[in-house]
Amino acid sequence: MVKTLDKYFIILFFKKLLMLSLIFFSLSFTLTIFEEVTFLSDSTSAFYLPFMLALFDAPTTLLEIFPFVILIAAQLFFIDLIKKKENELIKINNLNNLYLIKILALCSFLFGILVITLYYPISSKLKFIYYDIKNIYSEDGKYLKHLNDNGIWIKDEFKNEIYIINGATKKDPFLEDVFISKFNNNFDLIENIFAKKIDITDSEWVVENPIIFKDNRQSRLDKTILLNTHFNIDKINNAFRNLNSFNLFQLIDIKKENMILGYSSQDIDLHFLKIISLPIYFTILVTISSIIMLNIKKNKPYIFHVLLGISLSVIIYYINNIFNVFGLTNKIPLYLSIFFPMIFLGIISIVGLIRINEK
Repeated sequence: MVKTLDKYFIILFFKKLLMLSLIFFSLSFTLTIFEEVTFLSDSTSAFYLPFMLALFDAPTTLLEIFPFVILIAAQLFFIDLIKKKENELIKINNLNNLYLIKILALCSFLFGILVITLYYPISSKLKFIYYDIKNIYSEDGKYLKHLNDNGIWIKDEFKNEIYIINGATKKDPFLEDVFISKFNNNFDLIENIFAKKIDITDSEWVVENPIIFKDNRQSRLDKTILLNTHFNIDKINNAFRNLNSFNLFQLIDIKKENMILGYSSQDIDLHFLKIISLPIYFTILVTISSIIMLNIKKNKPYIFHVLLGISLSVIIYYINNIFNVFGLTNKIPLYLSIFFPMIFLGIISIVGLIRINEK
């Protein structure tokens, strides 16, 4: 009988999880369509392209809200049991409240493993394709991560020379209106180079008709020159993409490249930790949700439970964001910015479990 109950409760929980995932995916897909239609309004793209872009982008959005989904799914699970009075089956079979929590915790942990191993690689690939298509139709490169009002900024070091590169716009495979300052190891200025267009297909950049500023003199060359760097079009695109467009192995490779070039990898480390800690995070959220549902008065309306779950999700979301900012700004260690909220929530879960077990 217990094994039958296990199977029934597991299937019921995953049904709620699947239902909510489909609802939030549909909402995300619908809202994104309007954004993509606006983005492509001035282009001659095919009519189906906004729908395709929305389809590629929605999985990543769903990944961000999975903690909300799994917390509310646990609440709907308990609401369904209480409504049908199936929670009485637990008492009949001499099982305590921890029985249900253990099942849901195990399900949420396994779900987190599936998200890391299956869902995230697929969603990151779709996000990668999404940015490829967006960059084709983007005239100002605004979808590059570190682009600001002054364009793209790149720092590079090659053979004891330091380059500070500023490109006003990027139209693959070219950087346009590029200004390059070349320094030695002591940061003494060697020369400045300006070019209307640079081909960055390979790491050996082709600079067309550059204007060179050196020793207070200006000279224009009516030919192309070659500039050796560590970057090509693919590396630049990868460096500035949304981190959700890379799988875990690609994130590791990008971090290695950043270390070689002397770039900070804090945002990569933070994103990596957030992804691999999802199973633990999901388990804690489901445990907290279960404790709340088992302690709440049964005469409360169902809408109260749902609103409570949404409110709790929002609070946890903002707490996580605050700690993430602290980590990125070096206010606290990066690892602590991820795991401190989990530890805090874990302590609350343990206290709640002790009280549940005493009932």
